[in-house]
Amino acid sequence: MTPSAAPALHHAADGPLGAPPLVLGPSLGTALSVWDPQLPELARRFHVVRWDLPGHGGTPLDVLADPGTTTVPELARLVLDLADALRLDRFAYAGVSLGGAVGAWLAAHHPTRIASLALVCSSARFGEPAGWRERAARVRAKGTDAVADTAADRWFTPAFAPSPTATALVETLRRDVSPAGYAACCDALAGFDLRTALPRIAAPTLVVAGRADPATPPAHARELTDGIPDASLVELSGAAHLAGVERPAEVLAALLAHLAPLHTRTAPGTAR
Repeated sequence: MTPSAAPALHHAADGPLGAPPLVLGPSLGTALSVWDPQLPELARRFHVVRWDLPGHGGTPLDVLADPGTTTVPELARLVLDLADALRLDRFAYAGVSLGGAVGAWLAAHHPTRIASLALVCSSARFGEPAGWRERAARVRAKGTDAVADTAADRWFTPAFAPSPTATALVETLRRDVSPAGYAACCDALAGFDLRTALPRIAAPTLVVAGRADPATPPAHARELTDGIPDASLVELSGAAHLAGVERPAEVLAALLAHLAPLHTRTAPGTAR
C-alpha cells in the first residue's frame, strides 16, 4: 500500500508500533479522550489509534465535503484514509455509538480491512431520522448548550451523572465540539441504517450494552448480535450510554477477552 497524504482526522497513537493495530472510534459529542479509561491497558498490548469526529476535539469541520450532507460512509472513508496514511492494512476496531456505526459499516463494506470488531452502546439504526434532523437544526440554531444541558441524562445513570468524570465530559461537549460538527454527525446518524447488511459482517464481533442506556437500549444491542453472524453480547448493569466511562473495568475486560486472539498472534502485514 502506498501511504496517502496526511490524514484529515485528528488522531493520537499509543503503544508499540509492532503490536497489532487497534483503532478506537468516539461517540457523538465526545473526543478521543472518551477512551482514556481503557487506553493504558490496551496500549500495553496493541498499537492504539484514537480519532476525533469532524468538528470534535482536534478534527476541523472542513474535512467534510459538505457538513449539511454528512453520512456514516463518509466518516468511514475518513477512517480508512487515516489507516492508509498510518499504513494499517488490516486492523481491529472498537467504537462507541456513532464510532461503532462507522466500524460496523467498514466491517460490512470493507471486510478485508477489519480483523475484529467491538460495538459499544451502538446500533444498526439509531431511531427515526426526524429526531436527529430536529436535533441538528436545534444545535445549528442554538449551539451545543442546547444538548449539553441534557447530555448527562443520556450518557450516564443518575448515580454517576454528578461525578467529576461525568461533569468533565459534558464540559468537553460544550468546549471542544462545534455546533456545525455536532449537527453534521446528527445528520449522519439520521441517514444510517445497516440492518440489512449485518449478515455481511464476517469479523469476530463483540457487542457491549449498558442496561440503563436510554440512547441505544439493550434491544439495539440484541438486534446487532442477532444480525451479525456469531457475534457475542455483554450487557452491563449500572451503565448508560457511555458504558466505557461509567463501567471502565468491565468494558476493558470484555475488550481484552474479545481481542485476545489478536494479541497472541501478530499476523504479517497488519502494521508496517
